[in-house]
Amino acid sequence: MEAQISPVEVSYSSRGTASYRVEVRHDGLDQYRLITGREESIVWPKAVALADKWNKQWTATTRTADATASLEALEATLRSGLSAAPLDWEHLKSHAPFPDAKPSAPIKPPQPPEPSPDSSEFQTRIGLLDRFIPARAATKKEEASLKFKEAHDSWLRQLSLIDEAHDSDLNQHARDLEDWRSRRTDFFRAQAARNDAVDQERLRYKAKDPEAVEEYCQRVLAASSYPDWMPQSFELAYAEETLTLVVSYSLPPLDDIPRLQEVRYIQARDELKEKLLSDAHLRRLYDSLLYQLVLRTVHEIFASDEAGACDAVAFNGYVTSIDRTTGQETTACVLSLHTSRAEFQDINLGRVDPKACFKSLKGIGSSKLHSLTPVAPIIELSRDDGRFVSSRDLVDTLDDSVNLALMDWEDFEHLIREVFEQEFLASDGEVKVTQASRDGGVDAIAFDPDPIRGGKIVIQAKRYTNPVGVAAVRDLYGTVVNEGATKGILVTTSDYGPDAYAFAKDKPLTLMGGAHLLHLLERHGHKARIDIKEARELRDG
Repeated sequence: MEAQISPVEVSYSSRGTASYRVEVRHDGLDQYRLITGREESIVWPKAVALADKWNKQWTATTRTADATASLEALEATLRSGLSAAPLDWEHLKSHAPFPDAKPSAPIKPPQPPEPSPDSSEFQTRIGLLDRFIPARAATKKEEASLKFKEAHDSWLRQLSLIDEAHDSDLNQHARDLEDWRSRRTDFFRAQAARNDAVDQERLRYKAKDPEAVEEYCQRVLAASSYPDWMPQSFELAYAEETLTLVVSYSLPPLDDIPRLQEVRYIQARDELKEKLLSDAHLRRLYDSLLYQLVLRTVHEIFASDEAGACDAVAFNGYVTSIDRTTGQETTACVLSLHTSRAEFQDINLGRVDPKACFKSLKGIGSSKLHSLTPVAPIIELSRDDGRFVSSRDLVDTLDDSVNLALMDWEDFEHLIREVFEQEFLASDGEVKVTQASRDGGVDAIAFDPDPIRGGKIVIQAKRYTNPVGVAAVRDLYGTVVNEGATKGILVTTSDYGPDAYAFAKDKPLTLMGGAHLLHLLERHGHKARIDIKEARELRDG
């Protein structure tokens, strides 16, 4: 909105003295001023200067309002997503009418009047001389008759041309109508096919088909409204066996967060001055935003999942930024959460502190998310074969041709003991191996000398191709209590069901799936792979 300046008006006094006036108004600021003077060269520049001042004040006002709205929306990221609901499948369908109008039938032009021999123009005018010269009168009659014949023949030709043109129009209309009907049929056939595809997609989603579940959740998250600067980029993968949806979400880097707080117009310097958020305020706001994004995304999935396809959601948040030490672009997982529908549905998200809620759900992330400290995702799902794998590789004495899921169970327990020996040697710890057994007992005991987090740790390994149930986790907890240990670690090549994660959350237990195992191996310079599908096929075969 710009200030309005009226044209200069001039008036004269009784003595002939000129007086100039200009009106300046700004509707946005609700300002008005009348500028008068005896010199137009003075009045007009004053008006222009005042209009420029008001325009800058208005710019400062609107930019401040926009900045305030942007920051308020950022702080309300979680609350603004609490109205999530199941997709309206009918809304996904098309019920639009065929856009092209039906061709109109051609209208035959009106028929010209038929010439009449009684018309005056075809009558013979017999004069006095014609009465005395019959041949003259006969000639005139013949000429009148010939004129009528020519007119009538012309009329017939016109009728013929009109009929021909109308027949041509009718033929063209018939072709246009056939084409219109064909295009309309194709339109409604395609529309019906698309609508049927929506119905089929809904049925597949209701049946918990992995691809359909992923597509459904993709639609849900894509429909979530965020500011333009917020990247809405994510990948989804669904584990049919554990009804778990894994979300790999691209989070905004710190530098993308709007930090404009206020814009003021400094009249003395005739300039606009921006006030930005302090670095400390910006970092707090950024951390809060990431926690809100995690909770909002999980809520939207659970709230929209009318088929109950997702018993649990694993969220891995990745940030792509520039490493200040190398200047290179880097991507890191900065926070990870795994939660079940049962524990999440009792949370009143409209009243929680996002960080405290994230921590209570046993989410993983550094205390300062803006530091972009990498963390290992709790679980990730491979799209290729529907198995849980690590986001990183691990292990030194192996190579990536070895499928851990196919190892002999005793070799696998021995491998786990070796890996933890390497892990605890770094802190001068000690790992004592128990006798290998297949009865679910203790596979290794680790002694961590750290005075704060150390103590006796029970380690158990399970080379499984199916998710580990809650019973095995309960058994481990019982062993920890019986051994007087400070902690228990359960390692498997597969993963764990939602009940297992829920049971372990409030207890000194660490559940390491195939993802964590490969990550641990890689940290010690080893490489291997876990292919559950291959292991099942060979086992069943």
